[in-house]
Amino acid sequence: MAHDIEIVEKTPAEYDYKKRRSDRLMRSQLMMFALMIFMTLISFAAVQAGFSAYFVVPVVLLLAAVQVGLQLYYFMHMSEKGHGLVAFFMYGGVLVAFLTVLTFVTIIWW
Repeated sequence: MAHDIEIVEKTPAEYDYKKRRSDRLMRSQLMMFALMIFMTLISFAAVQAGFSAYFVVPVVLLLAAVQVGLQLYYFMHMSEKGHGLVAFFMYGGVLVAFLTVLTFVTIIWW
């Protein structure tokens, strides 16, 4: 019993499209990686410079939140088509986590 294997040949235009798309995706991921490293270096520099903790802590937390959002969007491929439901639940979870932290901070400091 031989398995029927269907071989699909692609046109040169399809290969070119896939290569351009792959190059674009790789370029955006490298740019985002460089941006993540830059934001991490900013955080280290802010701590090392000896700024006030009232300045450093919010800046580091803000940069961390931006990094989490960018990593979910770019490195988990949420920007691609077909991930709508997964993205909805992930961003919904982030919203619930944010509201939970906000609630506890409000309860503690109020």
